[in-house]
Amino acid sequence: MADRITELSLEAVMGERFGRYSKYIIQERALPDIRDGLKPVQRRILFAMDQDGNTYDHPYRKSAKSVGNVMGNFHPHGDSSIYEAMVRLSQDWKVREPLIDMNGNNGSVDNDPAAAMRYTEARLSKIAGEMMADLGQETVDMVLNFDDTTYEPTVLPSRIPSLFINGATGISAGYATEIPPHNLKEINAALIYLLDHPEAPLSALMRYVKGPDFPTGGIIQGLDGIKKAYKTGRGKIVVRAKTEISDLKGGKKKIEITELPYEVVKSNLVSKIDAIRLNKEVAGIAEVRDESDREGMSIVIELNKGTNAEGILTYLFKKTDLQISYNFNMVAIHDQRPVTVSLKQGLQAFLDFRKEVVLKRSAFELAKAQARQHIVEGLIRMLSILDEVVTTIRASQNRKDATQNLIDKFQFTQPQAEAIVTLQLYRLTNTDVTQLEAEFATLTAKINHLNLILTEESALKDVIREELTAITKTYTTPRRSQIEAEVEDLVIDTAVTIAEEDVQVLVSRNGYYKRASLRSYKASDADNGLADDDLPVFVGQLNTTQHLFMFTNKGSVIYRPVHELPDFKWKDTGEHFSQQLANWRPDEYVIQVVAVDHLAQGGAFTIVTNDGFIKQTALADMVPKAYKKKTAMAIKLKTDDSQVVNVAYTPTVTDQDVLLLSHNGVGLRFGLSDVPEIGARTAGVKAMDLRGDDTIQAALMVTSPDQQVAIVAENGAFKYMPVAEINHSKRANKGLLIFTQKKTVPYHVAAATLFDQDVTALEILTSRWQVQDLQLSDYSPSQRVGNGQYVVDVKKNGTPWLVRPLAIAGTK
Repeated sequence: MADRITELSLEAVMGERFGRYSKYIIQERALPDIRDGLKPVQRRILFAMDQDGNTYDHPYRKSAKSVGNVMGNFHPHGDSSIYEAMVRLSQDWKVREPLIDMNGNNGSVDNDPAAAMRYTEARLSKIAGEMMADLGQETVDMVLNFDDTTYEPTVLPSRIPSLFINGATGISAGYATEIPPHNLKEINAALIYLLDHPEAPLSALMRYVKGPDFPTGGIIQGLDGIKKAYKTGRGKIVVRAKTEISDLKGGKKKIEITELPYEVVKSNLVSKIDAIRLNKEVAGIAEVRDESDREGMSIVIELNKGTNAEGILTYLFKKTDLQISYNFNMVAIHDQRPVTVSLKQGLQAFLDFRKEVVLKRSAFELAKAQARQHIVEGLIRMLSILDEVVTTIRASQNRKDATQNLIDKFQFTQPQAEAIVTLQLYRLTNTDVTQLEAEFATLTAKINHLNLILTEESALKDVIREELTAITKTYTTPRRSQIEAEVEDLVIDTAVTIAEEDVQVLVSRNGYYKRASLRSYKASDADNGLADDDLPVFVGQLNTTQHLFMFTNKGSVIYRPVHELPDFKWKDTGEHFSQQLANWRPDEYVIQVVAVDHLAQGGAFTIVTNDGFIKQTALADMVPKAYKKKTAMAIKLKTDDSQVVNVAYTPTVTDQDVLLLSHNGVGLRFGLSDVPEIGARTAGVKAMDLRGDDTIQAALMVTSPDQQVAIVAENGAFKYMPVAEINHSKRANKGLLIFTQKKTVPYHVAAATLFDQDVTALEILTSRWQVQDLQLSDYSPSQRVGNGQYVVDVKKNGTPWLVRPLAIAGTK
């Protein structure tokens, strides 16, 4: 007993067992044979139905009978897998040339299951007969079935290149196959050309084979992908639905879909488009209807008046299965091994197979014709000595004795003697001699022809060519899929994905942001929901089609389309940036918000840092590629103490000036044209020649020489003066004093703002969140070196932090 136990490692056992299993499912289940293009279960279904006489010229039979026959004799697996394979072979939206003619419910393009096999009836289609035509002539190897009770073919002697006509799909261990269906006429034309030109390049074959021809039609894009697939066996194409935009009454339009990409489930597609309508992912879809009937497919998308039909269709191509990517992976079993097949290799393998079949068939027919000719020769000689033959037969004791006597007396061969003995008496007439001589001549011609096929390559090719031509003539159908050379680049017009709406937007200094409906805003009684230690940096009415750029003191920019801003009631605080942005820092705050109408409108942002650097960066360079989860760099800061002072957006090139005010009371004004335009991830150029530990405290954009600048000092002093008081200079200069410094009381700039002549009041915000209003009529304009008047009690209310025109102040 101990001798029967063998110790093996689990690794060795698993490897050996899995190797055998893999070999089985690769060769005997999932992958098609390169010759007949069939998987074993498909081949067994066709063979069993053919053997049962269940062909196109006979009445239908219950599918259950065919399935039981296949399962009991050839395919010992579940009946459901056999029936599913049979159903697929009958579905004209799955295979280009159905091999099974099924009567009853065989499923639908909506992925409805077929009726149970006890309800449906089936028979072989006419074209399936072309795969069986040479079966009984010893053309293919026959092997014993699983229980050694009968024989089955290892491959069908197919006259049609089913591998390319109907394609194949399957997954096995380590291998998968995806071969698209093709047009029979195109493939046969390429076969005939390759038959005559064995060295034909791919380009010559592609003059005939334009590309796949899906049973569901559609539009194929990507000639380069087709060429690559036909050359290497792998490639990618785009398949899109066939659509048409037409007008309806009342200025409305509709999109009608009449053909779908291959293997797209119509019901799922309709549901997806309707979900897009319900979720308002696209503005303008009024209704989605499936109007398909026995006359053909028709999915109608009705649009609202004035909508962009082309834009909506592009969105649907991008977001639904109206357009799919199809990946060629042409793997088939060739010489009992899985190989990746090129177009030429697949066609050549089929031709080689047909040559083998025709040669074997010719040899079989030659032997049969020679045997018959031999017998006819004996019958003709027998008629010339008929009386003697009859006398000899009558004198014999039995059939065996008569046969032997004919051989001994007249030197007939055994087959000839047996044919004479079994001959019926009515055939012993004079007319039979003529018939036999005519048959002998016919057999002689046939034998000569078959010998020619077996010995001459040109004759063999002629037979194959004639067969292919006859099949093309009988079964050809027009191409269904349209081919376009280039893949269209789908660029979604954001206007079609956004419901255009005016909303109220708020962005706060501490990093809260939101949008609210105008109705919510008007009902809020000016309560914006912010905490007492926060204030709005931006409050305004925007449209959902606009875009926001929010800049922080840390040199970062946060981009958001307005329609992507979180939607809240106006009284709610909103959402904080830290909830979405992984790199938001606790000491970061928003300093400027800019709204633009279009990302392609041009213009540039001017950014100034406190350590004296400035730059311009184009709007197009400021749009981050991945903006939803991280802030992007707007300017590269030199040190950890560096901060952005201000950001301004200039839509067009103008004669604007930049006014810089330093903490120590120095002002510099120069033209914006002196500032170069560079990329986002750069530090900029020198803006002002700062001395000692001085920093830039304010950076203002002067749009008119008539503007005035209001300045508040840290000690509470306030003054305003014309911008012209600070002479125009050059960038990177030292600048001019704007305060007269005193030894006892230093004047350091705390905040500044520009205002136009129509502004009558300002407000000052302190570090203790105290607000103080100033009426400009109560104060006189100052000179450049004037120190102004004390207006803020610093000890009581805190240091001035912000000054701005009262007319544009945010509400709390």
